[in-house]
This record gives sequence, C-alpha cells and structure tokens, in this order.
Amino acid sequence: MRVTGRLTRGATLAALLIGGSLAAPALAQAHGLSVGRQDLPIPDWLFAWGASLVLIVSFGILSVAWRETKLQDEGWRALSDGLSRVVLNPVTEVLCGAVGVGLLAATVYTGLDGTQDIAFNFSGTFVFVTFWLGLILLSVLFGDVFRAFNPWWALARVASGGFRLIAGQSAPAPFRLPNWVGCWPAVVGLLGFVWLELVYGAAAATTRGISPHDTAVAALVYSVVTFVCMALFGIEEWLRRGETFSVYFGMFSRISVLEAREGRLGRRRLLSGLPNWEIVVGSLALVLASIGTTSFDGAQEGALKTPITNTFEWFLDRGFSGVAAFRITNSIFLIGVLIGVSALYWLGIRGMHTVSGSPPTRELARTFAHTLVPIALAYLVAHYFSLFVFQEQAQFTYLLSDPLGEGSNLFGTANCPGSCIDYGLISPNGVWYVQVGALIIGHVAGLTLAHDRAIVVYDDYAKASRSQYWMLAVMVCFTCLGLFLLSQSNT
Repeated sequence: MRVTGRLTRGATLAALLIGGSLAAPALAQAHGLSVGRQDLPIPDWLFAWGASLVLIVSFGILSVAWRETKLQDEGWRALSDGLSRVVLNPVTEVLCGAVGVGLLAATVYTGLDGTQDIAFNFSGTFVFVTFWLGLILLSVLFGDVFRAFNPWWALARVASGGFRLIAGQSAPAPFRLPNWVGCWPAVVGLLGFVWLELVYGAAAATTRGISPHDTAVAALVYSVVTFVCMALFGIEEWLRRGETFSVYFGMFSRISVLEAREGRLGRRRLLSGLPNWEIVVGSLALVLASIGTTSFDGAQEGALKTPITNTFEWFLDRGFSGVAAFRITNSIFLIGVLIGVSALYWLGIRGMHTVSGSPPTRELARTFAHTLVPIALAYLVAHYFSLFVFQEQAQFTYLLSDPLGEGSNLFGTANCPGSCIDYGLISPNGVWYVQVGALIIGHVAGLTLAHDRAIVVYDDYAKASRSQYWMLAVMVCFTCLGLFLLSQSNT
C-alpha cells in the first residue's frame, strides 16, 4: 500500500508539473483545432486535460496490475501453411518487385516529362502521400511489406543473379559497414527526404511544393547512391542499416502482429515486436527524427509561424534572396525542433537515471528507444490523417488516369479534378477525434512498453515503477505538444 501511495503521489506530481500550465486561460485557448473548432462539443483545452488524465490512470493501472513482463517474448506462432504459400512464394516476390520497379520508373518518367504543376502530376502525390504515408499504414497492419515491393532490392537481386550466372558465385562485398556507423545513413536519408519536402520544395511558390522534376531527380540520385552502397557493403547489410525506407518502414512494422520468418507467415502479441526491435547506433535518432520532423511540419504554419517570419525577414534585410532566406530560416527551425524533441526525451532519461540501480544514461536511452515508436506513429496519424484520406482520392482518380497531367484519360476518371474528392467523407469533428484518439492511444502504448521494459531493467519492482514517473512526464509532454500543434495548425 505504501508503494501504491507513493506511485499515485508521484504520478500526480509529474502530471501537474507538466500539464498544469494548461489551466492558464491564454494557453487553454491555444488548444483549438484547425478544422471545425467552433463545432467542438466541449472546450478544446479540456481534451488536453482529458488526455493527461488518461495517461495518469493508465500509469496507475500499470503500476498496480502489471508486475511481470508481458511483451518481451513475442510469442510468434506460424499461421497456416496454405496462407504462407500464397503470400510468400517466388512468383509473389517477382510480381511485387516488378510493381515496385514499375512505380519507381513511373515516378521518374512523370516527374521528368509531365506537367510541373504538382497538383496534376502523378509523382508528387505518389511519393509524398501514397508511398510515404501509405506504406507506414501497410507496415503497421501487415508487417514489413516494403521489403517485397522495394525496387532497389528487386533490381539488386537481378544484378546479383546475373553476376552469379556469369561468375558462378555471388559478388562479395568489398567493404564491411563499421559498427559505429549503425543506421545513421538511414537517419541522414530520412532528414534529407523531409528537408526536400518541407524546406527545399516549400520555397518554390510556383509549384506549391518540390517540383515533379526535382522529385524525379532526387529519386534517381537516391537510386544511384543506394546501388553504389549495396555494391560496396552488401545488399542485405545496406538494406538492414543504410537504406532509409527499409529501415524506416521496418521500424513501424515492429508494431504489427504479423511477421514473416524463414518463409513462414506468423502472428505475435500486439506491441511485442517493438521490445525486440534491433537497436543499433542511430536507432534512437531515427525515431526522434520522425517525431521531430512531424512536429516541425505541424508547427511551421502555427506555433512557429511568427518567429519563422521574423527570422525570414531578418535574412531578407541582409541581402539574401527570398528562396535562400526561406530555406535557411526553415532549416534552422527544423534543427531547433529536432533538438527540442530530443532534449525532452533525454531529460526524461536523465531523471530516470536518478533511480538507484539504473544503467548508464546512454544505455538507458537506447533501452527505451522502442517506446517512442508508437508516439512517432501517433504524430504521423494526427498530422497527416486528413491529407491522406483526401489526397488518396485524387491519386486513384484523375492522377492515375492522367499521370503526366497532359490530357490523357486512361481509366476514364481524369475529368473530375474539381469533384472527385469527397471532402464530406469525414466531418471536421471526425478528423479531430481521430487525431486526438491517435495521440492518446499512441502515448498509452508507449507508456505500456516503457513500464514493461522497466521491469526487465530494474531488479526491484518498486524501483521500476519509480523510474517511470519520468517516462509518464515525457508522455504527458508529448501528448500536450501534439494537441497544441493540432490546435495551431492552419492546414
């Protein structure tokens, strides 16, 4: 009872320290919603309090009822042989690989030869919505599906097979990727991809984003770099640690209950794949970069709009061109948001380290890195849900029928750009509830994973629970930040 009382007091204190400022009228009014704010059934700041209370209650339940690890063992079980044969076979692999290569070729072709109006060119919506967001959804639902459709893996296997036919053996990798490199190449690729979309492309007002031509060129450059690195370090090694999208989508696939092992499709306990996510150097940076870049995207037209504008004007006054001033300014603020998000997590880790018996700080940070993956997913859903729902209607109607934007009508749906998107498919309030629900569920999942891992890290249950006061504070912070960004968004 004494332990439970201390847990309750600690949880309450942590929540009050982090969430107490929401009671201030000025900040309470900031927790609005960009779509349909006036129609919300209760004051929007109350959602922030409600979300914080959900985390507190969840923490209390975990502290009392969750005393043994439940997620460290995945409990993977193979599904039926027939299903595995249908899903995992050489014919399926070839077909999926061909689809991936075809879509890469279509992206390059339409980007180079089609209209440069991003709204009417296949490449922009496909790369930054269908591919970028859609594959995260598929990875969470069905596991690591990108591996099957990965065009670079498909082409590399063809090249490797040709070499084997000629030389009688596989081409050896001339170099070994050093352990200290970890998955940092994938982190750099992720930041580069997001920078192209949010900073480089956003500066081009005429195309309202990165132009189709630049998208195609970026795809070609990335392909060349990927093939060179595969040749230098080995195909599988580069896919595992260096190829941005394999590493990134693979991270989210750990949430899925489905996973293929040794040619068999199987299922595991929900969330149990994350504690067994391979943590290498840079893995923590990858998930923090995901949260940070999404946060920046949500803040640049909301909470950060005024300081970004002021900084932009400062550079203009010193002789920089408009495009240069925009890119420099937004690059600075992107880095600042990444540092801020990382500092929040490290603050929680430093606090956790004050509990006696804690491992070294760096080891502790890596040990709990997987607990941030559901939060990264929650931020993505909260910020991009409506974009995905509406823009995918464009992708699979007029953009698919007229991919070049030059008047073709392959499937008879090219003549409806102004009417084929049903903006009434989900109401503004419905969007709001999905966004808030995603944030709450993601943070409760992160809290659950952290509690389960703490039981493993600390040899004493009381210490394990006490260490999670700090993780609760981090989760409440991230929840309130996500809600605040939603309330400030103008998109």
